[in-house]
Amino acid sequence: MSPALYSAAKSLLFQLNPETAHNLTLFGLRMAERMRVLPLMMGDVPSDPVEILGMKFPNRIGLAAGMDKEADTVNAFGQVGFGFVEVGTLTPRPQPGNDKPRLFRLIPQRAIINRMGFNNHGIAAGVENIQEATRFGGVLGVNIGKNKLTPNEDAAQDYLACLRAAWPVADYIAINFSSPNTPGLRDLQAAEPAARLLASLKSEQANMAAETGRQVPIFMKVAPDVTDEQITELSRVFLDEGLDGLIATNTTLSRTGAENSPRREEAGGLSGAPLTARSTEVIGAFAAELKGRIPIIGVGGIMSGADAVAKIKAGASLVQLYTGFIYRGPNLIRECVEAMKAECPVNS
Repeated sequence: MSPALYSAAKSLLFQLNPETAHNLTLFGLRMAERMRVLPLMMGDVPSDPVEILGMKFPNRIGLAAGMDKEADTVNAFGQVGFGFVEVGTLTPRPQPGNDKPRLFRLIPQRAIINRMGFNNHGIAAGVENIQEATRFGGVLGVNIGKNKLTPNEDAAQDYLACLRAAWPVADYIAINFSSPNTPGLRDLQAAEPAARLLASLKSEQANMAAETGRQVPIFMKVAPDVTDEQITELSRVFLDEGLDGLIATNTTLSRTGAENSPRREEAGGLSGAPLTARSTEVIGAFAAELKGRIPIIGVGGIMSGADAVAKIKAGASLVQLYTGFIYRGPNLIRECVEAMKAECPVNS
């Protein structure tokens, strides 16, 4: 897609309410994919293959969770150029999420604030949608969370239910225990509850692998607002309990870089350019603690190819886009792939 064409489309979409624009965009992508015109619009899918944890990625650029919440646009996002797509967050039971409005653009800051609250139709509906994504050739991650009304002491049961449901269709499963938009969820990031949760998940992972004969890695997604002490403690938990992969980072509660926006007081997680440096810093800190034993997916404020390269150089093996994709469009995928191939080749 030419930059001029995406700029024109964005200018129209940005006249709409952000959530309306989001839903309309996904509908348009699905229609273009079903009409078989999307590949003609996007051109060749960028190639930069890599294998991690037994999964073969066509390229190292993924779509972060939160864009395809219902897992109903997977085929289209593959044709847009993503080497992997992470759907969700999906919860055991359907839930409407938080009250609207709950999604806000901070255009001068190239940022977004959201307080969506895990709005989704439930894990069963998500799995059905994934089963229909027969034309997707990349790696599929399923991001799971607990329902809002489930108390933290019962959170493991929600995650285990989703893990079992997603197992047959997921290439990897991501545990979202770091969203700022479900009350109390981030309390699970403390060392003790994180260790209990991960131990339960790893036990069920072993059971499911024995029953089904297939391996599905477990990733956990952490917040950018962790302290150095928390990074050290969580790294020890992840290593001790055998975590397969880490995703760093989720959205932030900080408003650094967005101080001048009239939207800065909106509750929710901030993503986009203001998060770039902090996310990369957290990736580097975890990489130093984990010493290559656990692969990292880097996400947070990737607005250019240079930002993607910085995440890789900080210690990430793969990266994901969300807000940058909204502001830059599909051309950002190609830019990131080309920059990473030039500066961080897979076999270097």
